Formats: sequence, C-alpha cells, structure tokens
Amino acid sequence: MYDKNKEYIERYLEMMVAERGVARNTVLAYQTDLREYQKFLCEECKVLNLVDAQKADIKQYLGFLEENRYSPKSQARKLSVINSFYLFLFSENIITENPASGIFSPKVGKSLPKYLTRQEIEKLIQTAKKQNSARGLKLEFQMELLYATGLRVSELVSLPLNAFIKDEFVQVMGKGSKERLVPLNHRAVELFYQYKEIRPLFLKHGEHSKYLFPSRGSCGYESRDTFFRNLKEIAVLSGIAPERVSPHVFRHSFASHLIAGGADLRAVQTMLGHSDISTTQIYTHIMTDRLKSAVENNHPLSTLFKK
Repeated sequence: MYDKNKEYIERYLEMMVAERGVARNTVLAYQTDLREYQKFLCEECKVLNLVDAQKADIKQYLGFLEENRYSPKSQARKLSVINSFYLFLFSENIITENPASGIFSPKVGKSLPKYLTRQEIEKLIQTAKKQNSARGLKLEFQMELLYATGLRVSELVSLPLNAFIKDEFVQVMGKGSKERLVPLNHRAVELFYQYKEIRPLFLKHGEHSKYLFPSRGSCGYESRDTFFRNLKEIAVLSGIAPERVSPHVFRHSFASHLIAGGADLRAVQTMLGHSDISTTQIYTHIMTDRLKSAVENNHPLSTLFKK
C-alpha cells in the first residue's frame, strides 16, 4: 500500500533543503521528529494519516512528551517541526488549515553558554602537542583553529583544503549555504603549514582529497564523532572533566573571550555566522560583567559600588 505520509514528509524535507538550505543532520533530525509524531498519532490517537490530525491530537502529543520528561527545549523543537510541516502542507493546498496553529510552545529558559578559561584551552592544545605524533599535531591544529575562529564542528571537519586565503582568513560555508570570512591568528596559520606537511599521512598512498581533514569514510572528510572522541581523550589526558569539553564549548569560549576582551557584538555575530543578532546576545552576560567591572574600577565614586 502506498504510504502518503512518507511522501508528504519527503516532500517537506526536500523543500527544507532546496529552499532553506537546511543541513543534512538537521534534515535527519526533522525526519526523526515527524516519524515519532506519526507513530504516536497512529498508536495513541488512532489517526493513520498525518493530514487528518486535529489540534487536540497535537496537544495530546505534547502532553505525552511532558509525561515522558522531555525537556521544554525538546518539546518546543518538536512542535516547531510539526508546525512547519503543516504550514508546508497548507501552502501546497494539501490541507485547508494548520492544526498546529495557535498551540503555544513550552516556555524555554535561556541557559548561559558553557565555556572554558583561556588557561584550560591552552592546556588542551599543549597536551595534544606533547603527543609528538601526526594525530596529535592534527588535533592541536584543529583545536587552535576552533578557538581562533569559533567554527561549528560541521564547518571545521568539512573545510576544503583551499579554505585558507592569503594566510589571513578562512572561508567558511555555514548554515543555509552562507559563506563568511573569519580572520586567522598567527598560531593558526603556523599550525596550518605544519599540518600540511603531515596531511598525506591521513591519505592512502597516491590518493588526493579536496578536504583539509580527509578521511576514508563515505563523506570524504573526518566525521564529527571522530573529532568529538579525540577531543574527549585529550580532555582526560589534560586532567579536565571530559563532559566540560566539546566542539561547541570551544565555539562558546571563542565568543565569550572576545566579548570579555572588548569585541563588538556585531563583529562576533559576523564571525560566528549568526543570521540574527539575538542569537549572539546570549554572550551579553559577559559584556555586563565587563561593564560592571569597568564602573567599579574606574568611576570617580567607585568606592560606593564596592560597599
């Protein structure tokens, strides 16, 4: 029997890729969310077709998520995908109204970004350096590059070999296929040339690759999981709790340390590749601390603030 649900989900995901440039991993997450929602409709609401779902069914699904202790953030994301899916069906004249319209997401509190100190970042990089191996040099370079640029892990591992421009910038293809240039520091450039010397060791003899970090896997470049595991290993060797270390923590550390050093929020937004300044504003807590410190240390009446 032909599965209309599968067709609608595939058409929706194709639209998200073609028109909005959604990344592959995001597409897979959307697919999983919609399949889980479809399964719930079928088993709990006896609704076999996604197009037949009613507002009450969606609310029941949200209740199920809450009962099973899904975080408010996860609930909100799943509802957002469901709403987006039905908006697509509405735009295609497949349904006459969006059953998710008017259903409010659970309130999601804003959590402050977790980041490492400069000393901890340096310790991780130096630990990789002390390995005195090709693998150690590659990881040292990757961590230095992450901290120097604030790249997302998916952007880092998929960098092409020609991403470095005039030893000054790295050209990055970010979310939504948007390109941006991020300036490089001297250490990152220096390690780039050191790594290029040993890069052939990660290729089969005579093999060529367009990627900076080649791999023999199907995608042609090192997987995010591999880099994640390597990062955890270095954290353990550095005496830093591995749960505190991740590629995204490096990204947060990059932004947090820039803001703490006086960088403009708009400049940080550009380097991180955020399309909306509100996303970058999670780092304003650091700016607030810096401004408070400036007042306390420099205001003529600073003694009043210190009481």
